[in-house]
Amino acid sequence: MRENYSTDMPSFSKRKPDTATASSLVPADDVLFGHSATMSLIRERLEKVCHTNVPVLLCGDAGTGKEMIARWMHCRSPYQEGRFIKVNCAAIPGSLLESELFGYERGAFTGARNSKPGRVELANKGTLFLDEIADLDMSLQTKLSHFAQDGSFSRIGGEAEQSVDTRIICATNRDLDREIAAGRFRPDLYYRISVLQVRLPSLCERREDVPMLAEYFRVFYEKQFAKECEPLGSKLLNYLENLNWPGNVRELSNCIARFVLIGQDAFNAQDMPQKRSTSDLGSVAPNGNLPLKSIAKEAIREMERNVILEALRTNQWNRRRTAEALKISYRALIYKIRDAGLASRATESSPMPSLPVPPLASKD
Repeated sequence: MRENYSTDMPSFSKRKPDTATASSLVPADDVLFGHSATMSLIRERLEKVCHTNVPVLLCGDAGTGKEMIARWMHCRSPYQEGRFIKVNCAAIPGSLLESELFGYERGAFTGARNSKPGRVELANKGTLFLDEIADLDMSLQTKLSHFAQDGSFSRIGGEAEQSVDTRIICATNRDLDREIAAGRFRPDLYYRISVLQVRLPSLCERREDVPMLAEYFRVFYEKQFAKECEPLGSKLLNYLENLNWPGNVRELSNCIARFVLIGQDAFNAQDMPQKRSTSDLGSVAPNGNLPLKSIAKEAIREMERNVILEALRTNQWNRRRTAEALKISYRALIYKIRDAGLASRATESSPMPSLPVPPLASKD
């Protein structure tokens, strides 16, 4: 957590209640990371830093599994015997978040009848997971930046300075470079929390993992609801694999929960609006005619998208090498990447309902 980062194992107490809790929330590695090349690279990179105390910044769209990756790191770190403390920076108003993070002394403000430790104290010898870090107020960013530097802080209304040994992992679905340029995020805080930055891919960038994830959720919800359902056949799995999944892993989880509860009706148009893949070309126009021109156009577009995606993966998302491999100009490739809705980078080295939620579909 400090800028003088260490690879030494910290000393821990004998207490281990939170370790079992944290590990029980994390699915098997093969399920969490799947089989895609992008997730394999991410796993290799994270395994190199799990045993250290360097801060990690997890980026990616909502529902990609950032919290589960953070828990996975906690369970494989020297801080695993401590607590995993999550703070959703977007869910707590700025006026209350400071006291939640750093605690307060008795009489610090109206209603403070007793002293209360903050989340950073509770995370001592453990992991502090700051979700939606981009939503922090600027004034609180300053205090958090000082804390991230050396682990020191003071409770609200207190004069004594305290110090903790905590691993910091942050997550965001925003582009922090843009937030910094717009004056909404402090550069000093950014550099302190992003010693390693990892971008998690959207589910449509790792389609090959959809069948395995769908089966994982089916088994989970069968147990959760104490209800057996029909198996996910090959045709259905292929259908799911070719959907766009804008809500990523969380959306897939909710879809399979509906399937366990109500069967095939879970996949009707009302429950799954605007998610039909362009590769599903058997649709008929309202007048009963087959729109052949549209079908051909969409088929070509989908084929081109798949070729570009495969070429990007083969060239480790180096766009210039990809353009050379495809024998098109770099400018044309950039246009096609944007037109196809593909992320321009799989990972970055300089910088994962009201229904019961399975571990892999946590709210991040």
